Amino acid sequence: MTYLTTTRRGALALLLAGTTLGATTGFAAAEGITLGALRLTSHSPTYIALERGYFADEGLEVELAFFESSAAMAVGVAGGDLDYGVTSITGGLINLGQKGAVKVIAGALAEDANVDGAVVLASNAAYDAGLTEPSKLAGKSFGITTAGSSFHYMLSRIAEKEGFAVSDVSMKPLQKVGAIVGALSTGQVDAWVIQPSIGKRLVAEGAARKIADFSAYDPDYQVTAIFTSTAIAEGERDQTEAFLRALSHGVADYNAAFVDKTASDDEVTELTAIVHKYVSVDVPDDKFAKDMTEGSMRINEGLALSTTSLQAQLGWMQAEGLVGSDITLDMFVDDSYVETK
Repeated sequence: MTYLTTTRRGALALLLAGTTLGATTGFAAAEGITLGALRLTSHSPTYIALERGYFADEGLEVELAFFESSAAMAVGVAGGDLDYGVTSITGGLINLGQKGAVKVIAGALAEDANVDGAVVLASNAAYDAGLTEPSKLAGKSFGITTAGSSFHYMLSRIAEKEGFAVSDVSMKPLQKVGAIVGALSTGQVDAWVIQPSIGKRLVAEGAARKIADFSAYDPDYQVTAIFTSTAIAEGERDQTEAFLRALSHGVADYNAAFVDKTASDDEVTELTAIVHKYVSVDVPDDKFAKDMTEGSMRINEGLALSTTSLQAQLGWMQAEGLVGSDITLDMFVDDSYVETK
């Protein structure tokens, strides 16, 4: 993880490896706005909005802080070293919300019945040994970053529908997405669920086998969301609305190019190059372009938020004992910024 804990964003900007600066205008805070990101294609709108000047157009100077997992990003926002984050809903984030530290303010990546979504994968060795469908996951190992992560949640949805207990599966917490890729490819874990830009490439390269689409288990899953500190959500509304407008512009470009396929070839090429500056930089251009055009999931227009999905995720975490039974949705969600469903 390239993020260094500090109480001053100015120091963070100097020390952070891989930090990227946007254009400088508007909002007078000299330290600018710090945005947490993962090097995944699901964060494409962030990179598009930054490189195309959409944040600058809204008077925002943005610094990117890169992370390897969702849990650490939530801590960064709660501690005041990040202004905003875009990541999955985790038990840690919800617990921070209960403490009054963070608020989810918008949605992002989501399953869509009309678009290829997350892929359930088996390692080649596990597939050859009989793991040809998710119903056979009991007794196998499954890669996750941490307990309470989106990968843990997705496994639980599969288990519920297929009629086995999550405890029947050996979860392997590997902290980083890249580590799970390596473990699956070498047969150190038997199965995983991941967004199609990664999953389809692993299948195409012969590194894993697809055994199902995750949408069969949770077709309305709100995969990632945007969050900030409670102090910013309540006290910096103009700034936050400007941030969401700029990011929404990036979302519109992304969906047109890679999901709805309504953008021109030149536009697709330009946007692919922008994202490739930040994501899978070691992957050849032609392979990465294929990942983007064939493996991009929808990001909600206008950053709409499925509070229905968030309620389901909260209920699961409570049932698993990952968060307190007395936590309610309004403790960690501010639904005043975007459309909810």
